[in-house]
Amino acid sequence: MNAIYSLILLVILSTLVYTGNRYFHLEFLFYILMPYAAFLLFVAGFIKKILYWAKSPVPFNISLTAGQQKSLSWIKSNPVENPSTVTGVLGRLFLEVFFFRSLFRNTRAGMTKDLRPGYASEKSLWLAGLLFHWSFLYIGIRHLRFFMHPVPIFVTSLEKFDSLFQIGLPLLYMTDVVLLLAVTFLFFRRIVIPQVKYISLMADFFPLFVILGIAISGVFMRYFFHIDVAGIKHYTMSLVSLHPKTPENASPVFLIHLFLVSLLLAYIPFSKLMHMGGIFFSPSRNMKGNSRQIRHVNPWNYPVKVHTYEDYEEEYKGVMKNAGLPIDRE
Repeated sequence: MNAIYSLILLVILSTLVYTGNRYFHLEFLFYILMPYAAFLLFVAGFIKKILYWAKSPVPFNISLTAGQQKSLSWIKSNPVENPSTVTGVLGRLFLEVFFFRSLFRNTRAGMTKDLRPGYASEKSLWLAGLLFHWSFLYIGIRHLRFFMHPVPIFVTSLEKFDSLFQIGLPLLYMTDVVLLLAVTFLFFRRIVIPQVKYISLMADFFPLFVILGIAISGVFMRYFFHIDVAGIKHYTMSLVSLHPKTPENASPVFLIHLFLVSLLLAYIPFSKLMHMGGIFFSPSRNMKGNSRQIRHVNPWNYPVKVHTYEDYEEEYKGVMKNAGLPIDRE
């Protein structure tokens, strides 16, 4: 039901945008105000979240690791999984951000033939997540050609490499196919696997549908509908130059695509998608595993009045003697 509710909500919002533009001529609202508002909300929300995390105290060394910590010289440590230096921490962050190292160790729980609980390696989630994030990033960089003039050579080079196979006209982008397949897999995983389905909320399905809608509308514009690419670039360049102009004869598919992109941008700071920035503030990733080398003391400790055993014995000495309990100090 969470998936159905998320899909219904997205369809309603998209219908309202299409209706408002088609019958009430709200071009200024949807083509000018909406992108700017979404971008400002994304930037402000992102910065606010980062500052909140940066100010959150981390009083102890709480790095969660999966490898041997450095201690005695004759015990081999794991410098990546349990780094004791800044270089090791940066290496762990790099592998986590770009290659999802921790997700690579993902396991699947189940029952064996003799009805015993067992665990098996599960690389499908890691592969789908890796392909999804890399293809989404690749497509985002490829779209820079609409916001820059002249277009940097690395953007055009990436675009040529993406259409290397030259299947049909217009050229087929490999990342379009990979993104659609990866998002579809992540969606079906949430509704097919009972354990994952049980913990999936609207907050999990809604961004999947938004990203899937962005991908599908982008594919439709490229392969099935005629889009004035020059006119779209003129419109996007007007937004970048802060001299916005509404596009002429823009396709409804482009409006839906623009709305979904704006919705995703505005939604990121208030959703689980903020893990893109939160990973750098995760103590299990950004802290050195040196608790056996350095004593970590809570810098926010304040004097606490304690009741020691000596004070307790002094207070109840008579009662303890009558009860036959031993007294340390006579």
